[in-house]
Amino acid sequence: MFRRALLVLLLALAGFSPASAESVIIKLGTVAPEGSVWHDGLLQIRQEWTRITNGDVNLRIYAGGVLGGEEEMVRKLERRGLDAVAITGAGLPHLDRSVDVLNLPLLFESYEELEYVRSRVVPELERRIESHNFKVLGWADAGWVYLFTKAPVRLPNDLRRLRLWVSAGAPDAVKIYGELGFHVVPLPATDMLTGLQTGLIDAINVPPLFALLDRSYKLAGHMTDLGWAPLNAATVISASAWKRIPARHHEALHAAVRNVIRATQQKIRQGGEQAIAEMQARGLEVVALDGAAREAWRREARASYPRMREISGHPELFDQVLRLAGEYKKTNSRGATSGDRMP
Repeated sequence: MFRRALLVLLLALAGFSPASAESVIIKLGTVAPEGSVWHDGLLQIRQEWTRITNGDVNLRIYAGGVLGGEEEMVRKLERRGLDAVAITGAGLPHLDRSVDVLNLPLLFESYEELEYVRSRVVPELERRIESHNFKVLGWADAGWVYLFTKAPVRLPNDLRRLRLWVSAGAPDAVKIYGELGFHVVPLPATDMLTGLQTGLIDAINVPPLFALLDRSYKLAGHMTDLGWAPLNAATVISASAWKRIPARHHEALHAAVRNVIRATQQKIRQGGEQAIAEMQARGLEVVALDGAAREAWRREARASYPRMREISGHPELFDQVLRLAGEYKKTNSRGATSGDRMP
């Protein structure tokens, strides 16, 4: 007893306390599967945070949706059951609906265009997200989304005959798709594979890397050769959890996240085309589209914009995104892009 009291006294005199020796535990959830390039990036962030803080911050990663889908993880974040999330564009609007302005179908034609637009609206998006007591540590994209289906889909009417998966908790998307004549089935991303197996859904919109990793292309063996949209993503921490981390580490930890995202981003973007080639070698059919078919899809997409603007709740941001995208298209030659595999 005497020795313990003496130890406490010596630590106090040295400017420490027993509690300060305990690491800050930050629990982070994601639907990214273990072993994926997205999960590898999170492991690198954990390693960097441990190095920067000399082990004072311990990032615990719960991958593969073990804590639920993105909507559920956001609820846990709000209730402090989670401290942070690495979340896609499907889940980000649950933090603030304004982020949906980056999810417009067939608007962006390249990653460069996405970055041009996103970098200019991010300050406003982050301000809105921070008003809900969350902090964005870094923005990213999780690959370009393509349509994988059980039957070949060349035209919009082909898709109307199928049951299309949409992320659960997106009633506005369900409403818009329904108004355009599409049959959608909302499910958490964690239930998507089961939905394909049981016949609940016939079509999914996911990045090729994801379809390869979870083998969903084996169940939906046709990929329409049209990049639907880049899948935005972000790493977000609650304001209360961020405050638990000593302020002296904030700048370095924030920079570490951005640096890892930058390095991981290149792997993701290069890996998309490689994943398509690998799936083709294993039986995936890529459904080619001619110019007329592509224009038919673009007409469908544009037809949804007025309704999306109306129910977005942020018409000024919606208009800004369209204006910035048009601005980029006018000043940059299109060329071949990751989002459009046309030669």
